[in-house]
Amino acid sequence: MANLQIKGIDEGFYQQIKELASLENRSVSQQVLYLVKEYLTKEKTIKSTKTPAQTLLELSGSWNDIRSEGEIVEEIKRGRKNSTKLTKGL
Repeated sequence: MANLQIKGIDEGFYQQIKELASLENRSVSQQVLYLVKEYLTKEKTIKSTKTPAQTLLELSGSWNDIRSEGEIVEEIKRGRKNSTKLTKGL
């Protein structure tokens, strides 16, 4: 079995790992190994998942409507109803 040594780790970061390891009843080495395995397992899913921006860009230009922008806006405005809940105050 191979060994891995990590040098130059920030003390605060090490303390976070140490606390997490303690909460999970693991040694620091076991916790680091667990975190690395967990990341590598999820890496494919993370890389293949589209960001919201990518999804939005894919939708760009996909809306087809013969009406002009102004006509669409007017239809939306006509469909709205004004609320009268606060006309008498709180």
